[in-house]
This record gives sequence, structure tokens and C-alpha cells, in this order.
Amino acid sequence: MKHATTAKLPKKTSVEVADPDNPAWTEEMLGPPVIKRGRGPQAAPTKVLTSIRLDADVVEFFKSQGDGYQSRINETLRKEVDRNLTRRPSSTPRKRVST
Repeated sequence: MKHATTAKLPKKTSVEVADPDNPAWTEEMLGPPVIKRGRGPQAAPTKVLTSIRLDADVVEFFKSQGDGYQSRINETLRKEVDRNLTRRPSSTPRKRVST
């Protein structure tokens, strides 16, 4: 024959344990709530995360100029792209292929 067992609830005590080395937190100790807000997702992302290999001396040159070296590399590349886009087309016209 099996005996029925019942789970006993823990005893409720009205005695508060006071630990001087670990006092309870108070509202004054916590201070006002801090809400951290990040940038959030971009509405229209303009940059692409990529990985490229650059010569060590090139990276050192940009890093030696201080923080923001990635932005300076991007600016230098942007100038090169703009320069090539505004360059006049070659003087020899392309031949049309007749079909």
C-alpha cells in the first residue's frame, strides 16, 4: 500500500534578517530610472558591412592620423569614385554591332 505524500509549503516568518554588510536596496540608492535608447535600425541603410584586405602600411597611415580612420578611408575611396565618374569618356567611339 502506498502512502500519500503532500508537499509542505515553506514556513512564513515575520522575522527580517538584517545583514549590515548587505543592506536592502532603497529608491535613493537606485536613483532615477535610466532609459537607454540606441540609434535603432536605419530607415534606408547607406553603408554595407564588408571585409577587405589592405596593406598594413596603408592602414597604419590612416590610423596614425587619429580616430575615424575608416571614415577617412571611405572618403578617399569616394573621391576616387567621383573622379572616375566625372572623367570624360574615351575619344574613340564604340562600334555598333548590327543584328
